[in-house]
Amino acid sequence: MPLLKTSVGTFAKYINEFIDHMGYKEVILLGNSLGGHIGLVTTKLFPDKIKALIITGSSGLYESAMGESYPKRGNYEYIKKKAEGVFYDPAVATKEIVDEVFGVVNDRNKLIKTLAIAKSAIRHNMAKDLPKMPTPVCIIWGGKQDSVTPPEVATEFHEKLPDSNLFWIDKCGHAAMMEHPDQFNEILEAWLKKRDL
Repeated sequence: MPLLKTSVGTFAKYINEFIDHMGYKEVILLGNSLGGHIGLVTTKLFPDKIKALIITGSSGLYESAMGESYPKRGNYEYIKKKAEGVFYDPAVATKEIVDEVFGVVNDRNKLIKTLAIAKSAIRHNMAKDLPKMPTPVCIIWGGKQDSVTPPEVATEFHEKLPDSNLFWIDKCGHAAMMEHPDQFNEILEAWLKKRDL
């Protein structure tokens, strides 16, 4: 079996193949962080299949996924601190979440794939693509507390996308759907109803 390239474009093609395999005609995609970026690329490449898109803490314009340093394998406290930094409330980074991240960082194959997709995201800046994407987009963002994708990134997405709405969740870090799930779901449900989606 050939080694497939790990990139945002490859993931977008997999999503397209899945949509075809399932026989879906129009779908609504939702993605956080890299998932938002993959959703944007999928929407760009296959606009006739994507009815709407929801992004939160999305990459695509600005990336600082690994921060200032390479992940330190074997250093549980370092990984714990990095995981806690993703959230406004560090307690959201449960032991289960930290253990999962620690496991990925310490699995050589998973780490190589993770770094490859992170590099692909950096290379695949979408600033020039966004104005040509008419699909309705709901942007839900943590307030000024998102240190991974700061608020100006959300504002830039909103300004560049022709048909978007931007919503803020205060006291929230990079993963709004995890940190404030009820508020996230209320915003999303109201947006879907207003758009008749």
